[in-house]
Amino acid sequence: MDYIIVGLGNPGKQYEFTRHNVGWLAVDYITKKLGIKINKLKFKSLCGEANINGKKVLFLKPQTYMNLSGEAVVAAAGFYKVPTENILVLCDDIALPSNKLRIRRQGSDGGHRGLRSIITLFGSDRFPRLKIGVSDRENPKMDLKDWVVGDFSDKELDELDKIFPDIYDIAELFVSDNLDKAMAKYN
Repeated sequence: MDYIIVGLGNPGKQYEFTRHNVGWLAVDYITKKLGIKINKLKFKSLCGEANINGKKVLFLKPQTYMNLSGEAVVAAAGFYKVPTENILVLCDDIALPSNKLRIRRQGSDGGHRGLRSIITLFGSDRFPRLKIGVSDRENPKMDLKDWVVGDFSDKELDELDKIFPDIYDIAELFVSDNLDKAMAKYN
Protein backbone atom coordinates (compact mmCIF):
# COMPACT_ATOMS: atom_id res chain seq x y z
CA MET A 1 0.00 0.00 0.00
CA ASP A 2 1.40 3.39 -1.00
CA TYR A 3 -1.20 5.75 0.49
CA ILE A 4 -4.05 5.77 2.98
CA ILE A 5 -7.06 8.09 2.75
CA VAL A 6 -9.12 8.18 5.94
CA GLY A 7 -12.59 9.63 6.40
CA LEU A 8 -13.39 10.38 10.03
CA GLY A 9 -16.86 9.73 11.39
CA ASN A 10 -18.98 7.73 13.80
CA PRO A 11 -20.58 4.35 13.08
CA GLY A 12 -24.33 3.85 13.36
CA LYS A 13 -27.40 4.91 11.40
CA GLN A 14 -28.03 7.81 13.80
CA TYR A 15 -24.73 9.44 12.69
CA GLU A 16 -24.85 8.61 8.99
CA PHE A 17 -25.63 12.10 7.66
CA THR A 18 -24.32 14.21 10.52
CA ARG A 19 -21.80 17.01 10.08
CA HIS A 20 -19.24 15.03 12.10
CA ASN A 21 -19.42 12.29 9.43
CA VAL A 22 -18.53 14.51 6.48
CA GLY A 23 -15.18 12.68 6.21
CA TRP A 24 -17.04 9.41 5.70
CA LEU A 25 -19.36 11.01 3.15
CA ALA A 26 -16.34 12.33 1.24
CA VAL A 27 -14.69 8.88 1.21
CA ASP A 28 -17.98 7.37 0.03
CA TYR A 29 -18.05 9.85 -2.87
CA ILE A 30 -14.43 9.17 -3.86
CA THR A 31 -14.75 5.39 -3.70
CA LYS A 32 -18.05 5.38 -5.56
CA LYS A 33 -16.43 7.42 -8.34
CA LEU A 34 -13.55 4.93 -8.40
CA GLY A 35 -16.02 2.03 -8.54
CA ILE A 36 -14.83 0.35 -5.34
CA LYS A 37 -16.69 -0.72 -2.22
CA ILE A 38 -15.76 0.05 1.37
CA ASN A 39 -16.99 -3.21 2.82
CA LYS A 40 -14.07 -5.14 4.32
CA LEU A 41 -13.68 -5.02 8.09
CA LYS A 42 -10.01 -4.67 8.97
CA PHE A 43 -7.98 -2.42 11.28
CA LYS A 44 -11.16 -1.57 13.24
CA SER A 45 -12.38 0.04 10.00
CA LEU A 46 -14.45 -0.51 6.95
CA CYS A 47 -11.93 -0.39 4.15
CA GLY A 48 -11.42 -0.78 0.44
CA GLU A 49 -8.51 -0.59 -1.96
CA ALA A 50 -8.03 1.23 -5.24
CA ASN A 51 -5.36 2.03 -7.73
CA ILE A 52 -5.04 5.76 -8.47
CA ASN A 53 -2.49 6.86 -11.03
CA GLY A 54 -0.51 3.65 -10.51
CA LYS A 55 -0.46 3.96 -6.71
CA LYS A 56 -2.13 1.55 -4.28
CA VAL A 57 -4.52 3.41 -1.98
CA LEU A 58 -6.29 2.10 1.09
CA PHE A 59 -9.51 3.90 2.04
CA LEU A 60 -10.56 3.74 5.70
CA LYS A 61 -13.73 4.56 7.58
CA PRO A 62 -12.77 3.87 11.22
CA GLN A 63 -15.49 2.09 13.22
CA THR A 64 -14.00 3.09 16.58
CA TYR A 65 -16.07 6.24 17.05
CA MET A 66 -14.44 9.59 16.46
CA ASN A 67 -12.49 9.87 19.71
CA LEU A 68 -10.58 6.64 19.04
CA SER A 69 -9.93 7.09 15.32
CA GLY A 70 -6.18 6.89 15.85
CA GLU A 71 -6.43 3.20 16.77
CA ALA A 72 -7.62 2.36 13.26
CA VAL A 73 -5.30 4.71 11.39
CA VAL A 74 -2.16 3.69 13.28
CA ALA A 75 -2.99 -0.03 12.89
CA ALA A 76 -3.39 0.27 9.10
CA ALA A 77 -0.31 2.48 8.70
CA GLY A 78 1.78 0.09 10.81
CA PHE A 79 0.62 -3.00 8.95
CA TYR A 80 1.39 -1.55 5.51
CA LYS A 81 4.35 0.55 6.68
CA VAL A 82 2.82 3.69 5.19
CA PRO A 83 4.64 6.84 6.37
CA THR A 84 2.49 9.53 7.98
CA GLU A 85 3.10 11.96 5.10
CA ASN A 86 1.27 9.45 2.85
CA ILE A 87 -1.88 9.46 4.98
CA LEU A 88 -4.62 11.98 4.17
CA VAL A 89 -7.29 12.48 6.83
CA LEU A 90 -10.66 13.96 5.79
CA CYS A 91 -12.64 15.53 8.62
CA ASP A 92 -15.13 18.19 9.63
CA ASP A 93 -13.99 21.57 10.92
CA ILE A 94 -16.29 23.69 13.05
CA ALA A 95 -14.06 26.78 12.60
CA LEU A 96 -14.41 26.86 8.79
CA PRO A 97 -17.46 28.20 6.97
CA SER A 98 -19.62 25.41 5.61
CA ASN A 99 -18.22 23.76 2.48
CA LYS A 100 -14.94 25.68 2.69
CA LEU A 101 -11.95 23.38 2.24
CA ARG A 102 -8.57 23.73 3.95
CA ILE A 103 -5.61 21.45 3.32
CA ARG A 104 -2.74 21.26 5.79
CA ARG A 105 0.43 19.15 5.74
CA GLN A 106 0.50 19.03 9.54
CA GLY A 107 -0.74 20.90 12.56
CA SER A 108 -2.57 20.77 15.84
CA ASP A 109 -5.85 18.98 16.36
CA GLY A 110 -7.69 22.32 16.63
CA GLY A 111 -9.99 20.76 19.23
CA HIS A 112 -11.02 17.91 16.92
CA ARG A 113 -10.92 14.72 18.96
CA GLY A 114 -10.50 12.42 15.97
CA LEU A 115 -7.38 14.30 14.91
CA ARG A 116 -6.23 14.39 18.54
CA SER A 117 -6.47 10.59 18.73
CA ILE A 118 -4.41 10.17 15.57
CA ILE A 119 -1.78 12.70 16.71
CA THR A 120 -1.54 11.09 20.15
CA LEU A 121 -1.08 7.54 18.85
CA PHE A 122 1.35 8.52 16.09
CA GLY A 123 3.20 10.80 18.49
CA SER A 124 3.28 13.31 15.64
CA ASP A 125 1.07 15.81 13.87
CA ARG A 126 2.98 15.36 10.60
CA PHE A 127 0.21 13.96 8.41
CA PRO A 128 -1.85 15.83 5.81
CA ARG A 129 -5.47 16.60 6.51
CA LEU A 130 -8.33 18.02 4.51
CA LYS A 131 -10.70 19.96 6.71
CA ILE A 132 -14.26 20.43 5.47
CA GLY A 133 -16.10 23.40 6.97
CA VAL A 134 -19.36 22.82 8.85
CA SER A 135 -19.60 26.01 10.94
CA ASP A 136 -22.67 27.82 9.64
CA ARG A 137 -24.98 27.29 12.59
CA GLU A 138 -28.40 28.89 12.18
CA ASN A 139 -28.39 29.57 15.91
CA PRO A 140 -24.90 30.68 17.04
CA LYS A 141 -25.84 29.86 20.64
CA MET A 142 -26.44 26.20 19.77
CA ASP A 143 -24.05 23.84 21.52
CA LEU A 144 -21.19 22.86 19.20
CA LYS A 145 -21.48 19.17 20.08
CA ASP A 146 -25.16 19.19 19.21
CA TRP A 147 -24.37 20.96 15.94
CA VAL A 148 -21.70 18.53 14.72
CA VAL A 149 -23.72 15.43 15.60
CA GLY A 150 -26.82 17.00 14.04
CA ASP A 151 -27.99 15.90 10.60
CA PHE A 152 -27.20 17.93 7.50
CA SER A 153 -30.24 19.69 6.06
CA ASP A 154 -31.22 18.85 2.48
CA LYS A 155 -29.80 22.23 1.42
CA GLU A 156 -26.47 21.46 3.14
CA LEU A 157 -26.30 18.06 1.42
CA ASP A 158 -26.94 19.73 -1.95
CA GLU A 159 -24.07 22.15 -1.24
CA LEU A 160 -21.81 19.25 -0.24
CA ASP A 161 -22.54 17.56 -3.56
CA LYS A 162 -21.02 20.62 -5.25
CA ILE A 163 -17.69 20.34 -3.39
CA PHE A 164 -17.27 16.55 -3.52
CA PRO A 165 -15.69 16.75 -7.03
CA ASP A 166 -13.08 19.15 -5.55
CA ILE A 167 -12.40 16.68 -2.74
CA TYR A 168 -11.94 13.91 -5.31
CA ASP A 169 -9.47 16.14 -7.19
CA ILE A 170 -7.57 16.82 -3.95
CA ALA A 171 -7.33 13.07 -3.28
CA GLU A 172 -5.94 12.47 -6.78
CA LEU A 173 -3.42 15.31 -6.41
CA PHE A 174 -2.38 13.96 -3.00
CA VAL A 175 -1.76 10.47 -4.37
CA SER A 176 0.19 12.01 -7.28
CA ASP A 177 2.52 13.82 -4.82
CA ASN A 178 1.00 17.18 -5.75
CA LEU A 179 -0.29 18.30 -2.35
CA ASP A 180 1.27 21.76 -2.88
CA LYS A 181 -0.75 22.11 -6.09
CA ALA A 182 -3.91 21.08 -4.25
CA MET A 183 -3.18 23.60 -1.49
CA ALA A 184 -2.60 26.40 -4.02
CA LYS A 185 -5.81 25.53 -5.88
CA TYR A 186 -8.22 24.91 -2.98
CA ASN A 187 -6.96 26.78 0.12
